[in-house]
Amino acid sequence: MSELALFPLNIVPFPGEPLNLHIFEPRYKQLVADCLRDGSTFGIPSYVLNKIELGTEVKIMDVTKKYKDGRMDIKTIGLETIKVLDFQNPWKDKEYAGGEVEYVISKDVRDISLLVQFKEKVAELFTWLGETDLPDVSDVQSVFDIGHKIGLKPGEEYQLLEMTSENERLKFGISHLEQLIPALERAQHAQDRIKQNGHYKHLDPLKF
Repeated sequence: MSELALFPLNIVPFPGEPLNLHIFEPRYKQLVADCLRDGSTFGIPSYVLNKIELGTEVKIMDVTKKYKDGRMDIKTIGLETIKVLDFQNPWKDKEYAGGEVEYVISKDVRDISLLVQFKEKVAELFTWLGETDLPDVSDVQSVFDIGHKIGLKPGEEYQLLEMTSENERLKFGISHLEQLIPALERAQHAQDRIKQNGHYKHLDPLKF
């Protein structure tokens, strides 16, 4: 177990994910100042299910901008998944929250065949979407690398944090994409048919 300063947010940050934050509340200005002074990390519990339980430890990588009124823009990187055992607000003599946490570590060896299948499904989704500003699928080594880009709901992203097996996360991601892609295709076909209503159509006559 460890003690961490805690910054609850209504998001699900993932281990390994870059996260930019705008710091404006006095208590979190103090938190950031303490972390910068001590070289310490802090935790972001994910408050998407109206509870403080799981989140991600993050490290401040850079302060990109300081404002005259004390606000800051910071860059962080996710480290490990954490489970909050004791949430105190305020914490000790600080203005911000904190408490005891334990680290949630994957307990299995990643199945490469599952990773390949997952990446193929992600590539299929990205090709279907036709977007240009998307991550390079070849760089993906974990579901966490791409978890915010595959159409998961916040509750489903939270489920990924709950899983202690990378293979379980890969199977979850594959199953999600196997359902999502056909649904998107059906929606597109329905939209195309709706657009045709009211227009003159050239139809080949049926031959009996």
